[in-house]
Amino acid sequence: MQDIRVKICGLKTPQDIAAAAEAGAAYIGFNFFAKSPRSVTPQEAAALAVEAPIGMCKVALVVNADDAMLDEITSVVPLDMIQLHGQETPERVAEVKARYGLPVMKVLGVSSLEDVQRIDAYEGVADQILVDAKAPKDAVLPGGNGVAFDWRLLAQKKYWRAPWMLAGGLNSENVAEAIRVTGARQVDVASGVESAPGEKDPARIKSFCEAANAPRR
Repeated sequence: MQDIRVKICGLKTPQDIAAAAEAGAAYIGFNFFAKSPRSVTPQEAAALAVEAPIGMCKVALVVNADDAMLDEITSVVPLDMIQLHGQETPERVAEVKARYGLPVMKVLGVSSLEDVQRIDAYEGVADQILVDAKAPKDAVLPGGNGVAFDWRLLAQKKYWRAPWMLAGGLNSENVAEAIRVTGARQVDVASGVESAPGEKDPARIKSFCEAANAPRR
């Protein structure tokens, strides 16, 4: 049984789904942010979702989505979770949970201790927290930029009130160290398993999942 749960985000083809499933990923993410090279339409995501094996968690990544957008996505795609990757407030997280009846994962960007302290406000309402590197000021994308943050910042957070996941610049070369430093039990990757922006590489997906679950001393 795998000890670290892996999320592969930004899948676009049936081959991507198959590679994630074969590698043992626990979650797959569909990106609905139009500016991303990983973006898919609700109709495309619906076709991909039926390729996922039973038990794999299907996650919708949205950025500051309004109810109309979420209505469209949830009416078409069989989802297990909604991932809010914008500037959503704790109140908005609660609204989304209540309206759609799905678990909500809130993404929070970190580059300082102050950012880590902001996590507290979301732990009582979000079902999961995804800790990502804060996007550079000139970045078009809120995540998936291949940028890491100082993992030691998370050592300042002694107690978590919600399950959490680590993201931000992870790849097969550094994920084991990231897990060692932070104590993460779940990790998320997008660009770190790609051969080009938006193009998933099955070999890199396999290597990442293996590295995340390599024996640790």
